[in-house]
Amino acid sequence: MLRCFLLDFIRYLLILKFMSQELSSTRQSRDSSRKAPPTIIVIFGASGDLTARKLLPGLYNLGFDDLLSDDFHLIGYGRSEMSDEAFRQSMGDAIGKHSRRPLNEEIWGQMSSNLHYHAGPYDAPDSFDRLSQRISAIESSIGTETQCLFYVSTPPSVFKPILENLGDSGLARRHRHTPASSKVVIEKPFGRDLSSAQELNAIINRRFDESQVYRIDHYLGKETVQSLLVQRFANSIFEPIWNRRYVSCVQVTVAETIGVGSRGGYYDRSGALRDMVQNHVMQLLALTAMEPPSSLDPEAIRDEKVKALRAIRPLDLDGDDSDVVRALYKEGLVGGEKAIGYLQEEGIPEDSSTETYTAIRLYLDNWRWKGVPFYLRSGKCMSRKASEITVQFSRPPAILFGEGNRFDISPNSLVIRIQPNEGVTLTLNSKKPGLATKLQPVELSFGYDTTFGSDTPEAYERLILDAMNGDGTLFIRGDETETSWSLLTPVLEHWAGSGTKGLGTYAAGTWGPLDADKLLIRNGHEWQVSGT
Repeated sequence: MLRCFLLDFIRYLLILKFMSQELSSTRQSRDSSRKAPPTIIVIFGASGDLTARKLLPGLYNLGFDDLLSDDFHLIGYGRSEMSDEAFRQSMGDAIGKHSRRPLNEEIWGQMSSNLHYHAGPYDAPDSFDRLSQRISAIESSIGTETQCLFYVSTPPSVFKPILENLGDSGLARRHRHTPASSKVVIEKPFGRDLSSAQELNAIINRRFDESQVYRIDHYLGKETVQSLLVQRFANSIFEPIWNRRYVSCVQVTVAETIGVGSRGGYYDRSGALRDMVQNHVMQLLALTAMEPPSSLDPEAIRDEKVKALRAIRPLDLDGDDSDVVRALYKEGLVGGEKAIGYLQEEGIPEDSSTETYTAIRLYLDNWRWKGVPFYLRSGKCMSRKASEITVQFSRPPAILFGEGNRFDISPNSLVIRIQPNEGVTLTLNSKKPGLATKLQPVELSFGYDTTFGSDTPEAYERLILDAMNGDGTLFIRGDETETSWSLLTPVLEHWAGSGTKGLGTYAAGTWGPLDADKLLIRNGHEWQVSGT
């Protein structure tokens, strides 16, 4: 049985290697079929950090790959006054600094001539009327109906006026129910709790159809996350054992080595649960736990994600065996460098009760996962950067290699590394060479860089292209955000009523507080991180 499983996995790795060799000869022909239609993108918050670091470099690389229409235009909307030429110069500098490819003057010259800047407040209807006139003038120059993609990359405080003004100006309804209808991309956070998420969705739905809305979480654009569906449903060795009969537990870790830095003021109003768990971590959980969709249709996939989230049992927040642990980092060493504690960071109140780390134990009450614990954790100033999913399988029956303490059998596990060192690792037990029968865990692994090459498109490239092409697979639906918040809002309310009671600490540069280990000990588990 083990030999057959091992041979299947080796064949799987060889197939991946063969695919990488074929990739260079077929990529351009396959990607060209995804070329975006004529599009006018309006980026609200055009002078912001995200635009410079991710959005414009992402669009430049799409242009480099000839995936943008010749009739692609971009309007940067910001409150600061700026000329078109100054905006083009600023974006060219940003691409030169942040793009995964060097700036090609010829390609950038063709793109930059279609970049424009529009200055105005976000709450001024007349500014949106002028924006509408500018869009109409560009569309007239193109000579055909053109979709508008409104990208809301601003602080959440101005989401509402932007969405309301897009509706009142008629921009949200341009060419409605046609291939050129308007679309809106909204950056997280999608609310701070259930009621604010419901309020935001109500504002959106008054102005746009759900089919026009793309709530973006860049984690879903990462190559390894996209590949998770392939690992599960394109390999017959995994899907039959992806259930309570064979899986002992599932772990999702999203760890950062950095502290809050200059974001202290923002972070203290947010915390780890809002900043990372409610969005990134819950999305990884949903993709790991969901049932097989009926097709690759975006709605079929998103339906199954919502079903998985709705199956989560309410969390136990009281007593010594609470399902949730929170803590903040104190001073320590990260990568050999001294790191100050959270309460010493700039902008953090000395009596802050905001968590920089949280761990959760939860269960899905459905047929596939009944009784299998899912462990989630995310934190700052941890031992090393790691975002990964670990599926730990049940130990074999204690008949052959389970007698007494003679053999040390490690659980089999499948680790999907999202970042860094993207790849997949399968851990097996093997006999060590020698006359005695001694076991040792070994790894079968592949990395995306070594197998497919290092020039992998970044998450925003994929997501922006999908939005232009109307593919909502990797975006979050409104009911998905509300379902996630309905689980986690009681946790936030419980913490708000508790103050600093139950708030633990952990030294910077470690894997979190000891209380987080207790979440797993009851079930005979321990935290797993690849390479440690």
